[in-house]
Amino acid sequence: MTFRSVNPASGETLAEFPAHTPAEIDAKLARASLAADAWRRTPVDERAGMVAQLGALLDAEKERLGRMMTLEMGKPIRAAVEEAAKCATACRYYAVHGPEFVADRIVEDPDHRSFVAYHPIGVVLAVMPWNFPFWQAIRFMAPAFVAGNVGVLKHASNVPQCALELESLVKRAGAPDGVFQTLLIASDAVAGVLSDRRVRAATLTGSEGAGSSVATVAGTHIKKTVLELGGSDPFIVMPSADLDRAIETAVRARTMNNGQSCIAAKRFIVHDAVYDTFLARFTDGMKGLKVGDPMDPATQLGPLATAKQAEVLEAQVAKSVALGARLLCGGARTKAGTAWFPATVLVDIPEHTPAFDDEMFGPVGCVFRARDAGDAIRLANAPRFGLGASAWTRDTAEQERFAREIDSGMVFVNDMVVSDPRFPFGGTKSSGYGRELADVGMREFTNIKTVRIRTAGAGNQGHTE
Repeated sequence: MTFRSVNPASGETLAEFPAHTPAEIDAKLARASLAADAWRRTPVDERAGMVAQLGALLDAEKERLGRMMTLEMGKPIRAAVEEAAKCATACRYYAVHGPEFVADRIVEDPDHRSFVAYHPIGVVLAVMPWNFPFWQAIRFMAPAFVAGNVGVLKHASNVPQCALELESLVKRAGAPDGVFQTLLIASDAVAGVLSDRRVRAATLTGSEGAGSSVATVAGTHIKKTVLELGGSDPFIVMPSADLDRAIETAVRARTMNNGQSCIAAKRFIVHDAVYDTFLARFTDGMKGLKVGDPMDPATQLGPLATAKQAEVLEAQVAKSVALGARLLCGGARTKAGTAWFPATVLVDIPEHTPAFDDEMFGPVGCVFRARDAGDAIRLANAPRFGLGASAWTRDTAEQERFAREIDSGMVFVNDMVVSDPRFPFGGTKSSGYGRELADVGMREFTNIKTVRIRTAGAGNQGHTE
């Protein structure tokens, strides 16, 4: 198998890379296993220092890395450079705070010296998608490295240059051999890697199907997994909302990264009192986006990552319209066989259509009308996903209600859903389980160990299980 790096804007093949052979995979896992034994014994401050240096490289080279992302998967260049800078921020965050997150937690315990320790578990397999080719990997890598784990990366097949560049950056940051390696393997080789006894756990960001496959293999071998899967995030707008801000943010939230984000707002649930105004201005905003070369800093909407992704999205829209949804703009590729898909708005969407039930991974805004807050929550919770949600209201009672009754891993009020290293990131229902980022994400891949040391002269009292 050969991995091809293709510019989605032009269809040009940029580079080709041969897949790693079984012997090469085995050698890489052997190096990872050896590195894990030494890395866990490396003082945590030294591990944090390596991650700090990784952040410095990402910051210093963000323009170059941004160009690489844009050429390989099509995101607008400004967003790509911002992604590299965000990766640097996460590295700095974990370099500073990571050591305290995995420090022993003292437990008051008469007649004992007791504490909870957070020990690394070893080699973790990361299966990552193409839509944020650096950020998705770094948000696993930075906390994992400081915690004392090592990583092997199976990246999406269409971003091999980004995958190999991540390995190079970690080496340049001073990591010992084997602490982080990229595996150029097909999806059907993941099960073999995860089944290997040298691999202790896996984290995956991707589709429901991919998550289910990885979870099945991991479950068979009793291995920990963290899954961040799809999302169909609601964006609720109530009468008291700052409508100007809500509409401007709605367009941005739907089309960031060319609409290819798990936490992009996808379903706009608008109260009847402001529905007509919102819909007219939101549709105008979608139509008014500057479409063009993703290497142009002025471009707001570029191509999807692959022609296949555009084909899937086009079919979802067509089926939804055939089942009764109404198309206000866009809806089909601007040129057949390419990755270019226009900003699209759908309304009057029936249940049991792709636009109602599924994730639309591209710049398609689905607008729904809600009678009241309760109806908005019903619509928000209707799909099988539960990743993020955004609600716009100045009413404090509504704010509290949305925060508590929307069934998702994250709720943002009067703001766009974003990932931030300070806060746990993840979902519920079919959006996956486990968390990335913050302190809880860092501890996902640690052995949380209880230690009780009875002190001299202590009595024999104790509690049984």
